[in-house]
Amino acid sequence: MTLDLRSQTEPSDEAVDATRAAVDRAVANLLARQLPDGSWMGELESNAAITAEYLLMRRYLEVTDTAREAAAIRYLRSQQQADGSYSIAPGVDGDVSVTAEVWVAMRAAGVPADDPAVAAARRFVADHGGIHATRVFTRIWLALGGLWPWSELPVVPPEWVLVPGHRIGSIYDLASWARATTVPLAILRTLETVFPLAGPSRSELPLGAPVPPVGSLTWRSVDRLVRLYGKLPKIGLRRLALAEAERWVVRHQERDGSWAGIQPPWVYGLMALRARGHGLDYPVLRRGLEALDTFGIEDEQGFRLQACVSPVWDTALALWALLDAGLDRDHPAVRRAVDWLVDREVQGLGDWAVHVPGVAAGGWPFEFYNDQYPDTDDTAIVLCALDAAGHRRDDGTPAGAAMTRAVNWLQAMQGSDGGYAAFDRDNNRHWVERLPISDFGEVLDPPSPDVTAHVVEAFTRCGGAELARRRALAWLRASEEGAGAYFGRWGVNYVYGGAATATALAAAGERADRERLLRLGRWVRRHLHDDGGFGESVLSYHDPRHIGQGEATPSQTGWALLSLLAAIEGSQGLDGGDELEGAALAAADWLVRQQREDGSWSDRLFTGTGFPRAFYLRYEMYATVFPLMALARVVGPDKGLKGPS
Repeated sequence: MTLDLRSQTEPSDEAVDATRAAVDRAVANLLARQLPDGSWMGELESNAAITAEYLLMRRYLEVTDTAREAAAIRYLRSQQQADGSYSIAPGVDGDVSVTAEVWVAMRAAGVPADDPAVAAARRFVADHGGIHATRVFTRIWLALGGLWPWSELPVVPPEWVLVPGHRIGSIYDLASWARATTVPLAILRTLETVFPLAGPSRSELPLGAPVPPVGSLTWRSVDRLVRLYGKLPKIGLRRLALAEAERWVVRHQERDGSWAGIQPPWVYGLMALRARGHGLDYPVLRRGLEALDTFGIEDEQGFRLQACVSPVWDTALALWALLDAGLDRDHPAVRRAVDWLVDREVQGLGDWAVHVPGVAAGGWPFEFYNDQYPDTDDTAIVLCALDAAGHRRDDGTPAGAAMTRAVNWLQAMQGSDGGYAAFDRDNNRHWVERLPISDFGEVLDPPSPDVTAHVVEAFTRCGGAELARRRALAWLRASEEGAGAYFGRWGVNYVYGGAATATALAAAGERADRERLLRLGRWVRRHLHDDGGFGESVLSYHDPRHIGQGEATPSQTGWALLSLLAAIEGSQGLDGGDELEGAALAAADWLVRQQREDGSWSDRLFTGTGFPRAFYLRYEMYATVFPLMALARVVGPDKGLKGPS
């Protein structure tokens, strides 16, 4: 039944009952999806290039599996758009780099050149500038297969790893994901590694016209100097640098065999070790190859590789949503989730310690294992979830002890300006953005409103970091863009940044933020669809005309509703606050109507962000967790849900 709430400021009994029923169904759905170990993990979907690169890497390393290749090709076929292209996200025009990688991977796997899908992909690349128009990293993949000259690609000297980490110009000036990728890449580039392919031939490449080189004139000059250096007699130093780069790669392998828990450094690391002469039976290589397959998903679409997995993030959010919905803190699902999260705590020093020395480890990663790179965002959300589960820093439990370590670690990770980045402190040396290899995604990790807001909320809930909390609040307030808009670095986009900010400011409960919260709520209200849904396209990162605009999705409508509820709570007593209530009821109504029979919701579009303007994600869990969290807050915490055991 459709409940028309747009003109109401008080929900009807019928609307309340429908919302409570939706919450009950969503709780049952989430409980049924909890894994036996206490965690939750949904698929983390990205674009077809990740699977194409997986195919190429296996061909390069001669680790072939006919059935696996056939399943991967079936998946790649399913992702092709009508014009023959492949996109970085649904609803976005085809991308020449992604399409070129898929085309080469399918040809390398033996699909004939005249296959309709392959021919259409090649034609798209040819019509959109050819291989010359692709990004540097696409041409690196071609060079690894002997399809592109290494001499036409930027030099990445391995001597980079010899620069002390605390010095300007070290590899630690790069963001965590970029440095983890660059070190093995330096090995491959220096050795000009080629893993010959049986196909395609270089003559098949749709080259297109050469384009101006990437990077400023200054950096192109630096590139020429580095190339000249590469020709000088320096056998000892180059040998030392390559050996140290290899040791760096080996040291950074995680317990599960991954590198940084993400695909790019992982596949480059495997190929770099092979290029250094290690056989496939080398334990580091063997573990890495075996673990990479665990990131794969095979279903009716075929086989696809996830660029990453998100169990800690998914588990913390699911736990928090269930507790918001009134699930008893003593429920077995809650206890299992808490125990699982506590076991995932990082207690060893990682790369972050290079710029934050003398600080004890703490916090949580995004993945199962990523001890080198715990992040402030996951740590903040886990803290909030543990707090919602009734744990306190001084309660004498393992969870409380982990919370104490995490709060102390978060204080140390605060940037000098008061804001919070995800993985490092003060990762702001902009010279790396001008490097010729920096044409894809982000190479720095600056503070962002969404991460800073999550930390503010964690500090507010958990206490013990008042000075850091005050400085982070000041940074967050200053990050407002226009009237009530807050950028979303890790979710699409302003609606995500706004939800994080609104809930943090409401939790802080300071009178000085009442007007700010009202502005934020009004921004959301202005962008709600007539039917109460909310959507913001990934194109909002590319063109400001798309900010707040797009097809409605459950996750983004959930974020919008969370923002409205926080704004209503935080702006009480101000004229104009009542106008937000009708919008909140309309958003709740939209979510109730969109819920599926099994209690879940589903996002068709990508609402997660890896790199703005370059790489986007669809978190399977988002479409259910955030609507549940928002609807639970609509009907209030006193529902007394117990749920099945």
